[in-house]
Amino acid sequence: MAKILGIAAFYHDSSATIVIDGEVIAAVQEERFTREKHTEAFPIQSIKYCLEEAGLTIDELDAVVFYDKPMLTFERILETYYAFSPKGLISFLKAIPIWLNEKLFFKKQLYDGLKQVENYNKKKINLLFTEHHLSHAASAFYTSPFSNSAILTIDGVGEWCTASIGHGKNNNITINKEMHFPHSVGLLYSAFTYFLGFKVNSGEYKLMGLAPYGEEDSEQTNSFIETIKSILVDIKEDGSIWMDQSYFNYATGLRMVKDKKWNKLFGFSRRKEESDIEQHHCNLAFAIQKVTEEIIIKMAKEAKKITGSPNLCMAGGVALNCVANGKLLEEGLFENIYIQPASGDAGGSLGAALAASNMYFKDPRILDENKDQMKGTYLGPEYSNKEITLMNRKEKAVSSYYKNFDDLIEEITTKISSGNVIGWFQGRMEFGPRALGNRSIIADARNPEMQKKINLNIKNREGFRPFAPSVLLEEASKYFDIKKDSPYMLFVAPLLKTLRKNNLNEDKNLSFWDKLYQTRSDFQAITHLDFTSRLHTVTKSTNEKYWKLLKTIKQKTGYGMLINTSFNVRGEPMVCTPYDAYRCFMNSDMDYLVINNFVYFKKDQLDWQNKEKWKIDFNKD
Repeated sequence: MAKILGIAAFYHDSSATIVIDGEVIAAVQEERFTREKHTEAFPIQSIKYCLEEAGLTIDELDAVVFYDKPMLTFERILETYYAFSPKGLISFLKAIPIWLNEKLFFKKQLYDGLKQVENYNKKKINLLFTEHHLSHAASAFYTSPFSNSAILTIDGVGEWCTASIGHGKNNNITINKEMHFPHSVGLLYSAFTYFLGFKVNSGEYKLMGLAPYGEEDSEQTNSFIETIKSILVDIKEDGSIWMDQSYFNYATGLRMVKDKKWNKLFGFSRRKEESDIEQHHCNLAFAIQKVTEEIIIKMAKEAKKITGSPNLCMAGGVALNCVANGKLLEEGLFENIYIQPASGDAGGSLGAALAASNMYFKDPRILDENKDQMKGTYLGPEYSNKEITLMNRKEKAVSSYYKNFDDLIEEITTKISSGNVIGWFQGRMEFGPRALGNRSIIADARNPEMQKKINLNIKNREGFRPFAPSVLLEEASKYFDIKKDSPYMLFVAPLLKTLRKNNLNEDKNLSFWDKLYQTRSDFQAITHLDFTSRLHTVTKSTNEKYWKLLKTIKQKTGYGMLINTSFNVRGEPMVCTPYDAYRCFMNSDMDYLVINNFVYFKKDQLDWQNKEKWKIDFNKD
C-alpha cells in the first residue's frame, strides 16, 4: 500500500496531494492558505494539511513526487536563448541568475521545503519526478471511470512539451505524440489574453467570457480569423500548429507579443488593463476562441485516430476552456469525455502522485465505471462547529444557529427567492478553480439584476462576466441542450430555444453595454450573450446539502436552479476558512452568510468598510 505525496510548486498554482493505495485522500492549493492568488511558493501549509488529513508523517511516506522535471525545463530555456540569440539578452540576464541561485538546486529546495513542514529523516525520502504532461495525463486518466481511453493534454508549456496525445490502458499510460515549445495552443491563447488587456495565467477565462460579445458574421471578425490563421499560426490536420515567432516575444522576451507588429496586424493598439472594452476587442476575442476550438477538435480527432478508444480524458490549462469543451462534446467524436476538474498546474500534484502510484508502485487501480475518483473535488479542509464558534466569539459575529439543517435551508431559500445574495460555506473545500457548492456565492437565477449586482457590488469585477448555473441533474434537460452531466462546470451548454428572448447580436446598432443589460432569457444572469451557460449539474450522491438547497428552491420558485460563483472577491483566492468567509462577507454587499449551521447577517454591525483589518486591494487581478 503506497503512501505518496505529490507536489506542484515554483511556477504558479502550487499545490499538494496525498494518495494512499491509489485513492485520493486530500488535495489543496497553497493559495487558499496564503491568500496570494496563483502563488508559486513551496506548498508548506498544503502539505501539512494533506499529512494531517491522511494521519501520516513525512517519514511514513513511500515517495514524494514532483510534477515536473526541472532540469529538462532548464535545458529548454538554455537552448531557446541560444536558438534566438542575440535576441533576448535582457530576459536572459534576468532569468538565468534565478535558475543558478534557486531553481537549479532543485532537490535541495524540496528537502528544505519539507523541513519547514516537519522534521524528517532525509535518508528515508524517496524523491521522484514525473514529466509535466505525464502528470496532466495521469491526473485525468487515473481519476476517470475508464479502463481504456485516449488522453489529450494541452497547456502553455511543461519542460518541452506543450500538448500531447496519449493512450491509457488499465494502469499504464503511453504518450504517442507530442507538440513542442515554442509552438503552443496555450501560449497562443495567452498572447491574445495579454493583447486584449488581461493578465496572463489568470485572465484567460475573461477572454473566453468576452468572446460571445463578438459579432460572428461581421467582416472584421472574419478578417481577424483569417489573419490569425494565415499569418500568426499554421494549423495542421492533426491539430499541431506552427507559430510565426517573429510576431511573438514569450520565448526570450519579457512580454507575450511584439506590440507594434500586432497593432499593425489588427489595426488597434494593445488594450490597457481597466480601459474601456470596445467592439473590436470583442471581435478579436471571438476570433481567437474560434481558432482555438478548431485546433482542439482537430487534436481530438487525431487522438481518436491514434487510439481508437471510445473515451477521451483531458487535462492541462486549455482543458478548462469550457466553451471549446462544449463544442467538442457536440462533435460526437467520443462516446464519453472526462475532463480533470483541476486541469491546470494545481492538478499537477495530483497527477504526479497518481502516476507514481500506478506506474511506479503498481498499486491496484481504483476503478468504477459509474463514477470518477475525484469525490466531487471536495478534497480540501473542513471546519467543525466548535472552530466556527470560536471564530464567532473572537469576531463578535452576529449569527443564528439552526439545530435542524432543513430549517436553515427553508429560511435561506426564502431569502434567495426574495432577491438576497448568500455566501454558502459547507464541508470540505473544492480542489481546482471551480466552486461547486461548498465555497460558493449563490443567488436567484431568475433575478434580472443579479449579474450587475454580484459582478459590480460583490465580486468587484468586470460587468460583462457571466455566471454559471447550478441545476439539479434531473432538471437540466428542461433548460439546456446537453446530453451528459456536467458535475465540474467544465462544459458550456446552449439554453433551449423555447426559453430564449432577444438575439442581441443581430442588432448591429447596439453597443457592448446595451447588449449586456438587455433581456436574453428569464434566467438573465446565467444566460450568456450567445444563449449558453457554463453548466454545473448537482446530484444527491455528490453533494447532499447543496442538492437539498436546490430541491427546496425548486419547491419555492418552480425552478431547481441557482446562480453559483466562487466565494471570493477580485484579487483573492476562493475562501478556505470560516474567518476567510466572514471577512469576505463583511467586506462586500452579500446579504447573508451561511457557514455550516450558522447564518450570519449585518444587523447592528460597525462600519467595517472603514476598518483597516477588512480592507482589500480591489486593483489586484
